[in-house]
Amino acid sequence: MGKVNITITINEETANWARIEAAKQRSSISRMLGEMLESQYQQEHAYTQAMQDFFSRKPQPVSSGETLPRREDRYDR
Repeated sequence: MGKVNITITINEETANWARIEAAKQRSSISRMLGEMLESQYQQEHAYTQAMQDFFSRKPQPVSSGETLPRREDRYDR
């Protein structure tokens, strides 16, 4: 997959923090932001796929025809 350059504008305090964090990771701000965005994309994509998979399935009955126990019988309160 190809790479695209993007320009962002952030305040100076945030930029200083980003420089320090990137240096701690022996990375650049660009690479650090790219990895953060990629991670967020992967999480959201996986969630969307899982949700689509769930809703594409045929509904299944909760019970196999058995009589369910009464609440009073299950919980002795």
